Amino acid sequence: MEHAARLEPAMEVDVVVVGGGPAGSTAATLTAMEGHRVLLLEREAFPRYQIGESLLPATVHGICRLLGVSEQLEAASFMRKRGGSFRWGTSPEPWNFLFAFSPELSGPTSFAYQVERARFDQILLDNARRKGVEVRERCQVLDIVADAERVNGVRYRDEDGGEHELRARYVVDASGNRGALYKHVGRERLYSEFFQNRALFGYFTGGKRLPEPDAGNILCAAFDEGWFWYIPLSAELTSVGAVVDAESPLLNGGSREQVLMALIDRCAIVADMLADAERVTEGMYGEIRIRKDYSYANDAFWRPGMVLVGDAACFVDPVFSTGVHLATYSGLLAARSINSVLDGRLDEPTAFTEFEGRYRREYGVFYEFLASFYEMQQDESSYFWKARKVANLSMTDLEGFSTLVAGVASGETALNPSDEIVERFTASARSLEVAVQETGSMRTASGQRMMSLFGTPVVRDVMAEMNQVQAHGSPGKIAGAEGPLLEDGLVPSADGRHWALAER
Repeated sequence: MEHAARLEPAMEVDVVVVGGGPAGSTAATLTAMEGHRVLLLEREAFPRYQIGESLLPATVHGICRLLGVSEQLEAASFMRKRGGSFRWGTSPEPWNFLFAFSPELSGPTSFAYQVERARFDQILLDNARRKGVEVRERCQVLDIVADAERVNGVRYRDEDGGEHELRARYVVDASGNRGALYKHVGRERLYSEFFQNRALFGYFTGGKRLPEPDAGNILCAAFDEGWFWYIPLSAELTSVGAVVDAESPLLNGGSREQVLMALIDRCAIVADMLADAERVTEGMYGEIRIRKDYSYANDAFWRPGMVLVGDAACFVDPVFSTGVHLATYSGLLAARSINSVLDGRLDEPTAFTEFEGRYRREYGVFYEFLASFYEMQQDESSYFWKARKVANLSMTDLEGFSTLVAGVASGETALNPSDEIVERFTASARSLEVAVQETGSMRTASGQRMMSLFGTPVVRDVMAEMNQVQAHGSPGKIAGAEGPLLEDGLVPSADGRHWALAER
């Protein structure tokens, strides 16, 4: 389906998607490809600025293949990313985490992209239009329409100020972390006590690149007050951001530019990379921005007639570039569930229990990985790192983690007493530290001895579902080869757009 007739405001649709970012465009496209009537409402006009520029292979080679945008991404000439380079932990030398050394990711698809999100998001939204989604920009959703049983649609204001009520069989909330619709699903948003950070970031031209073949890698560098990201978006443009404690007095040390430059001076490797660089001061990238990087998850991700995807549902610390992955992955899961119900293949509770279980599992394994990753930083003299030592996790945070992942396969052990959770996180951090030491520095041949990292349980957990998503989008996938991820759970259909019962 390459074209859709314009939908009248009073007309009912099958699915209304609120938000045109990666989560919303993914969910909209994969439901429209099944012939359902889909309307997407976006508050802004694209292209627009967004942060979250470093992708993972599962998005590029899995979900984007299912969406049909592989050629467009290739033509966009985004910077190729072979993995991540880290100045983190006790090793004084940077070390690499390369996608190619995961057995399922080795070969021609062992890379991702660093993207300018304005361009990447536009590619996905334009693709949604081509696949039959009716996209309306500059439209603000005001509220949901619901009765005692389920959500039945939304009320929205168009760009001319007119207000409309739209009936839909499903509402997908992809409105991000600043939207308010999520409050209609569940009771509360649970915030992590462990990851309470601020990110201050800007853009530079003329920054140095890591040695080839790793010049496109994201560099994550820990320093006393937090950590930096350094993302090469092109040969000239670099995204640079400092993540510090939300209450850090350093944030009050002058203008945003003064604070960012002072933080750069505190991180030797980033200061060296930017020694001959100039900050961009005009256009889309000319502003120095600040964002809350609180990690959180809602206590429910769906209710009858409505589902939360992307940052509307949850967010976790960005050190492993999980933002777009969790967004597009949740859009894929939601589309599978909606398609399965609308096509009469499954009942709603069965389809959406699978959605929520898989989504919480993915959030949970990344949360555990990142907590373990933070434990590797040994500078306990710094308030930032002392406050983020796993052994100092508060009961509130432990209870919150248990709640976030309760009832899904990977999270059952999180229901153990708090000292057992701390021991598990600490053991994961120890295994990561040993693996990093065995990996060697970047002075070795790129990726040498990397298999030690992929042998650690916590890394295997975070790669497992990403590998399956990537394999499902790849040519030559064997239908039915993927087993259930959750106990007594469902499996993806051969086309990747529905759920199917697992073979017994």
